[in-house]
Amino acid sequence: MQTEQIVYKDLESPLGKLVIGATPKGCCLFEYQDRGGLVKIQRRITKQYKLEMARGTNAFLDQLELELDQYFQGLRQNFSVPLDVRGTPFQRAVWEQLLTIPYGKTRTYGEVARLVGKPRAVRAIGRANGDNPLAIVIPCHRVIQHDGKLKGYGGGLWRKEHLLTLESRQFPHRRCDSKKNCIDIRQISPEIIASLTNSGKP
Repeated sequence: MQTEQIVYKDLESPLGKLVIGATPKGCCLFEYQDRGGLVKIQRRITKQYKLEMARGTNAFLDQLELELDQYFQGLRQNFSVPLDVRGTPFQRAVWEQLLTIPYGKTRTYGEVARLVGKPRAVRAIGRANGDNPLAIVIPCHRVIQHDGKLKGYGGGLWRKEHLLTLESRQFPHRRCDSKKNCIDIRQISPEIIASLTNSGKP
């Protein structure tokens, strides 16, 4: 008899309606509800985790909700909520690299490809970005084209622009080049990287 399940809840945000979810091990879902609709999101997550989903909450979702509120207010740069993220070895390698991109800074798809040891896999990096199950927390919005253009974002380019603008406003003292690469920015907390690295695989 299956005892574990994914609990999920709706959440309003400055970027629209979200759905967030967590297993008993940590957060596993943060998605914009207009990205395919709730039914499609549920089908994908249920298949990936082989767990049923039920409306509800737990300590991880409560923590994520608090941290997201602080983030949107400009009071938080690093997320510390534990994660339970599952994917292929390549996807997980990409997501781990995304977690190292500092708040307010960007990297190109090519740079991420080189960092995961696959310099020719730029398109695959884009697909892994699109498969990211935890928008904002795993900051795929910080990956841009080599020419500085924003390119694709599953939640829509207007959201990507909003997030990058929000992060840049918190550091009026920072120094940026024409490609929006900036310095003097704090790093993502090591706790969240460890959470992703150590979380279980399906």
